[in-house]
Amino acid sequence: MAAAGLSVLIPVYNRTVGELINSLLVQITEWPGPVEILLLDDFSGEEFRQQNRPLSNLPGVHYRELPQNVGRAAIRNQLAAAAQHEWLLLVDNDSLLPDTRFLARYAAALGRAAVLIGGTCYEAAPPTDPALYLRWHYGQAREARPAAVRQAAPYGQLTINNALVRADIFRRFPLDERLTGYGHEDTKFGVELAAARVSILHIDNPVLHDGLEPVAVFLKKTEQAVRNLAQVYRQDGLGTDSRLLQLALRLRRLGLAPAARTTLGAAVPALRRQLLSAAPRLQLLDLLKLFWLLRELA
Repeated sequence: MAAAGLSVLIPVYNRTVGELINSLLVQITEWPGPVEILLLDDFSGEEFRQQNRPLSNLPGVHYRELPQNVGRAAIRNQLAAAAQHEWLLLVDNDSLLPDTRFLARYAAALGRAAVLIGGTCYEAAPPTDPALYLRWHYGQAREARPAAVRQAAPYGQLTINNALVRADIFRRFPLDERLTGYGHEDTKFGVELAAARVSILHIDNPVLHDGLEPVAVFLKKTEQAVRNLAQVYRQDGLGTDSRLLQLALRLRRLGLAPAARTTLGAAVPALRRQLLSAAPRLQLLDLLKLFWLLRELA
């Protein structure tokens, strides 16, 4: 029986990914079969494309550029369509590998489930730049979850960054390309896997998140994610396992949504100021997200 092949799929956008690629190449021998690394650039700035183009000269690395930006869902579907092997490893371009056993841990878990989720970790020490603190704090508190916690709600905790998926499964349930902005492109994917009873196993094999954004950028992306949450709910009735959406819908059922929206709207400047401070409180970010969602659902 032939060894299982692996296609590593990395969408690239305004990042240099040489460190990630070189780390993966060092570990290729830890995988029991052939490995290819596919890089697809989503119309980055020319300076980033110039820096990433030489990666195509590395063994097993294939680099291609798109003539226009297609978004996070569509680019992953294109990468999956181009993949040659039976296992797909989806990794975001702002990830780094924390050690040299990343591929080995995935290889050891092969056959235990059709989808393996490795998780995300963050540097233990906060960033020295105060503008990056909120993103780091959010990641540490809300995203860096051990496998045992994620496995308690395996489909709801699914993220397509650092996911090892059988190729036939991913192509059967492609990501929803109607979502072009940031956030929740994996929500429908998780719901579809749950409905089809596709097995998911969460393991402790995190990538290190290296893409800390300044507060203003992080808040903009978070607002886009809230818009996408409202969109998947309106279009497909999905996302109702989200506590944020549950609260918004409860307020709407009770007739309290207009008043809550008005009250929170008046508080937005103060909420933003606090989140820009040296000691941001995530509960206030939750209130800001609730305001955005109530506005979207109005």
